[in-house]
Amino acid sequence: MVNLGPSIKASSLQSSEADQATGVKPRDWSKIGLIMLAVFYLTLILFIPALNVFVQAFSKGIAPFLSNLTEPAFQNSVRLTFIIAAIAVPVNTIFGLCAAWVIARKRFRGRAFVISILDVPFSVSPVVAGLMIVLLYGRNGWFGPFLEAHNIKIIFALPGMILATAFVTIPFVAREVIPVLEEIGTDQEEAAQTLGANNWQIFWRVTLPSIRWGLLYGVLLTNARAMGEFGAISVVSGNIASKTQTLPLFVEEAYKQYQTEAAYSAAVLLALLAVVTLVLKEILERKTRIKEVKE
Repeated sequence: MVNLGPSIKASSLQSSEADQATGVKPRDWSKIGLIMLAVFYLTLILFIPALNVFVQAFSKGIAPFLSNLTEPAFQNSVRLTFIIAAIAVPVNTIFGLCAAWVIARKRFRGRAFVISILDVPFSVSPVVAGLMIVLLYGRNGWFGPFLEAHNIKIIFALPGMILATAFVTIPFVAREVIPVLEEIGTDQEEAAQTLGANNWQIFWRVTLPSIRWGLLYGVLLTNARAMGEFGAISVVSGNIASKTQTLPLFVEEAYKQYQTEAAYSAAVLLALLAVVTLVLKEILERKTRIKEVKE
């Protein structure tokens, strides 16, 4: 029998000394490999396509890019996108606050079912959501004859686009506020009530300051989804140029019509909106972490 114990110990000691000399621990290689794999995946899926959008948009200089931004169809799509977001976001903010309050503060039969219904827009395809709206408010839909008799147009018009956007953005505010309400509990609210504060004063002076960062985070996500929504709006809008065409629809239509510079210019604007959203999201997350540390 050959005793390999000392040689094995010596080799392991030498490898350990080599790792210490290079400053890399044996277990670090797996972490480095995972990080490199993640960076490669993000580069292939996210960074290169995003960079290509900017390269194509500015391939002929800044002047053509600025010229594309002054086109009437482009400006109308931007205006329509902001109008839809300006209506859908406040509506879903109010709804989300009310839903979050009821779910977090009340215990009632069917609570789990209500939460599941709230998550339906996450699980249903936006195209299916648009089709459901058409089946309800279209000419041959359930409410179609009534709407047509009163000359009310929902489908292929702004109201249908707002409904579609509101549907796909319903859960964000509620889903961000519910955990915050459950975490802060009811002690401060009950204390304010014993001191004589009414429900409105309790909400404005006690509850809202406690949930403001979660609320802002939900509003931010709602606004980002509202401005970038494509599937549901493409079904209910009809994609009529200069009438029912939002910014994402403008990108698709311009690209189909071989107006690549205009399509990439609009895509740059959407990308910049996404960057602003990410920056604001990071700021809110940092403020939330700072608040948790202080508490």
